Amino acid sequence: MREVVFDASVVVKWFAAEQRGSLEARELRDDYRAGRLSVVVPSLLFLELLNVAGRRWRWEPEAVVELAEALADLSFEVSEPELPSVAAWVSRGLTAYDAAYATLAEERELTLVTDGDAVIELAPEISRALVGGSASAG
Repeated sequence: MREVVFDASVVVKWFAAEQRGSLEARELRDDYRAGRLSVVVPSLLFLELLNVAGRRWRWEPEAVVELAEALADLSFEVSEPELPSVAAWVSRGLTAYDAAYATLAEERELTLVTDGDAVIELAPEISRALVGGSASAG
């Protein structure tokens, strides 16, 4: 079984209307559900997804609560990155949010699957693009 880190830009596409990368993200979701893929994330991922649903998509409160319950059911492995390593990535130009995912991938020696251009540009050695980057080949 392969083990990877997903950032919110990947998992958000599991719950969103069709958009760039939705097909690729859902293929990864299917691999995860079939037990072919193990996913490690920082707890930050769940907060980011709830934020998108409530603020950007303006979901009704009940739908956001349902999303929170669905996220808990995912049973991803949650691991927190070391703060000094996050700071090092921030000093290279990543947001603290992106740096948390990059640090986790680096610490665990895993690939970070992302749809974030900045991450791909600043951390090419540990990241793989969701679209056009053979993310599913991982």
